[in-house]
Amino acid sequence: MFTDQIRVKLAAGNGGNGVIAWRRQKYIPKGGPYGGNGGRGGSVILKSDAEVLSLDAYRNRRNISAENGQQGGSNNKQGRNGRDLILKIPCGTIARDAETGAILYDFTEDGEELRLCTGGKGGKGNTFFKTPTNQAPAKCTPGLPGEARAVELELKLIADVGFLGFPNAGKSSLLSSLSATEVKTAPYPFTTLKPNLSYIEFDDYSRIYLADIPGIIENAHLNRGLGLSFLKHIERCPVLVYLIDISGIDGRDPFEDFMTLRREVEAYSKEILNKPYMVVLNKIDTDTAAENLISFKERYSGDQASLIEISALEKTGLETFISNMKDLVNPLPV
Repeated sequence: MFTDQIRVKLAAGNGGNGVIAWRRQKYIPKGGPYGGNGGRGGSVILKSDAEVLSLDAYRNRRNISAENGQQGGSNNKQGRNGRDLILKIPCGTIARDAETGAILYDFTEDGEELRLCTGGKGGKGNTFFKTPTNQAPAKCTPGLPGEARAVELELKLIADVGFLGFPNAGKSSLLSSLSATEVKTAPYPFTTLKPNLSYIEFDDYSRIYLADIPGIIENAHLNRGLGLSFLKHIERCPVLVYLIDISGIDGRDPFEDFMTLRREVEAYSKEILNKPYMVVLNKIDTDTAAENLISFKERYSGDQASLIEISALEKTGLETFISNMKDLVNPLPV
């Protein structure tokens, strides 16, 4: 299961207690106070990690706590500090306060850190309270509790290009053809139930990261089908690819499929609608493709040069597609 949104209660560790102790050694009269301070509690820290792709690790964890500080000891021994708890999350995660909904941090780069809960301070042992006028204080203080807060973590994938299409349009097959990623493919709808993230690497070692969004259907913006769960993953993609099944299987109208996808994107966010995009007409190797291609081009009002004809199965037209996609992601300076 792909987890992209969780709510969890985080708690830092409590500080260790200070102690009352006395120095009692042979030949040392009036040894005085000898109690050490408690250790600091561990803090809870969020850290973005490019190797982590989802929030699955926290799916069944509702309460997460850092380690408590240890109690002080005799001989003025300081209690051990509690270990900080570092929670690794994917790049693209937004941390929100669960009570107010306020955004605490938006993790977009690898290695970013946010200390959400600070550990409690350790208590003081009786040695701390020794003064010239109070040589034998019988006093110590308890450790302070660590901070606690409830947070919501929401993942929005970070990729250069987002693939949009109806179920069984061939997005997963295309992703498999473009990269070394093994993606589940099958001749039935909704084989992709979670976003797939991959990349194309070029001779100069530059990369384009690709996000395959599970199939969008009509009224997805109303949370029908997989709906809002995955429409949000295209928000961070600067370029969109509308993948259209040009074969018109089951009597579908490829052009109407394209218009439906555009309407769903507009209903979800007009800002996303205005992103640069390509229209990729897949399955040109099928018997019905030629007739549907003519009809699609006649009705398409955009730049005909933005229409790319491919067959993900036969791997035809992919070089042109990759070249055009690279130009959109990294446009030449004007």
